[in-house]
Amino acid sequence: MIPIIRPAGIFDAGAMAELLNEIITIGGTTAITSPVSRAEMRQWLTAYRDRSVWTVAEDQSGTLLGFQWIEPNPNLPPEACDIATFVRTGRTGLGTGSLLFETTKVAARVLGYDWINATIRADNSGGLAYYQSRSFETYNHVRGETLDGGQIVDRISKRYDLTH
Repeated sequence: MIPIIRPAGIFDAGAMAELLNEIITIGGTTAITSPVSRAEMRQWLTAYRDRSVWTVAEDQSGTLLGFQWIEPNPNLPPEACDIATFVRTGRTGLGTGSLLFETTKVAARVLGYDWINATIRADNSGGLAYYQSRSFETYNHVRGETLDGGQIVDRISKRYDLTH
């Protein structure tokens, strides 16, 4: 069954927080280490209204399968944006992330971005493989970064060039 891909809205905040919290709870390798509330997710959704795009994937019954967003990052040049991707546990490898990224690429170009940055924990083999399979290229490796929970990890930054 092919997921339905659509723009995310404020009404999706609860389901997105639940999905992300499930990943955090099982010890997933996301850089986000503390549970996220519906209110926090709403804040994230609206933080960069004109420079961000949020997209969800859901099944035919409306169950959230995953979501992805791009937004500016003050540590990147203005022609670049950050990306984050989350797919429901047990639903990875089924094409959801691919469909989300096809939509996100188009949106990033429309917003005038030249490239997309993905910064992934080095121990997140699934995330590294996902972005590598989308043709993201490694351009930076930061060693020994401390997460909010105190865990020390390496982070790898990958870049997807939108101009070709």
